[in-house]
Amino acid sequence: MILLARHGQTTYNVEGRFQGTLDVPLDEVGLAQADELAAAAVGHGIVSLWCSPLLRAQQTADVVGAALGLEPRPDPRFAEHDTGLWTDRFKADVEAEEPELWSAYLRGGEGWTFPGGEGFEAFMERVVDGLVEVTQELRLPALVVCHRGVIRAAQSHTHIRGLDTFHEWPVPNGALIAL
Repeated sequence: MILLARHGQTTYNVEGRFQGTLDVPLDEVGLAQADELAAAAVGHGIVSLWCSPLLRAQQTADVVGAALGLEPRPDPRFAEHDTGLWTDRFKADVEAEEPELWSAYLRGGEGWTFPGGEGFEAFMERVVDGLVEVTQELRLPALVVCHRGVIRAAQSHTHIRGLDTFHEWPVPNGALIAL
């Protein structure tokens, strides 16, 4: 079994900004969520711990790893989308200034690509590639500490409707989700 966990909260999450591949640290709430996630992960018999190399996921994985007695293994395939030109922007501003692109983003699907960034299809392919490696290592159950987009891509991959379901998956900060 593979478990996926979203990193703890950051100021960008609170502000409604696109973080993409920026190294944004956890805020105080996010650090507390990392502690809660660590406590929740303890009872699952996890034997391997993977994470995104981005700071917010690494900080979360370090807390979880300390509780599990495991060293997190960073893997760039579990990094968040490259949100391109939307990186560091407020989502409300994008919605107001580029309503057609915003609507296309919310529809998702294989055809969506962030302006100047990464497409959903390529993103899902790299996430699935990473998950296949986790499975093939045969050190299960495994935990991957990552991002909402990574978890949504993984869930979309396992769902019959694929990437059209991308925005349908609720993934709160600090969530622990069985794949």
